[in-house]
Amino acid sequence: MEHLFTYGTLQDLQVQEYVFGRILVGRPDFLFGFKKFENAVYGRYPLVLQTKNGEDKVAGTVYEVSEVDLKKADIYETSAYKRERFHLESGVVAWVYIENSQ
Repeated sequence: MEHLFTYGTLQDLQVQEYVFGRILVGRPDFLFGFKKFENAVYGRYPLVLQTKNGEDKVAGTVYEVSEVDLKKADIYETSAYKRERFHLESGVVAWVYIENSQ
């Protein structure tokens, strides 16, 4: 199993049902060294930007997901985001969707 940290629409139960075909079971966690910006992508969706400042943190939810789930999430997130791994406050290493600056 993989871990996926979410801070936006993937926490929405209707979105989860649409993307994954089920409701995910998650738990609260924090991503340090990032700030969250609302309406940053397409004027509608949030984005986290890395600040590398340990004082900055983003609240979200971490879920256990499969490789297939990650591929589905990649399609949902579009090329506006890219997926990278980061350590969370809990010690879990999770995939996080961040800005795709390519």
